[in-house]
Amino acid sequence: MLQHAALVAFAATTDSVRAAAFYRNVLGLPVRSDDDFALVLDAAGTELRLQKVERFKPQPFTVLGWQVADIADVLQDLVGHGVRPERYAWLEQDPAGIWRAPSGAQVAWFKDPDGNLLSIAQYSAGA
Repeated sequence: MLQHAALVAFAATTDSVRAAAFYRNVLGLPVRSDDDFALVLDAAGTELRLQKVERFKPQPFTVLGWQVADIADVLQDLVGHGVRPERYAWLEQDPAGIWRAPSGAQVAWFKDPDGNLLSIAQYSAGA
């Protein structure tokens, strides 16, 4: 039924000015619109709606992720913009903060200014 419908992604923010600066200046996502209800960004053709909320409790799981061609390069660029990779004691991550999954995929996590957990991932051939 929805296999041909465009996906819209949602997350939340308590400070849309701060969120706009992060998503636009750090992640490079263009702002499509900004109204009383949401900050809307363009994530490579997918609409990302950051809903404006008064209170927000970040979830402990990844809410948004991007598939990248070179995770080490992208992570280095993010760190250069002040992003701090998340580290987890139960995962074996390399010095940069990248974890290699059993499938061969490489994943790194970081948070936006509201505490939303985001990720970047590089998939191996066939993964």
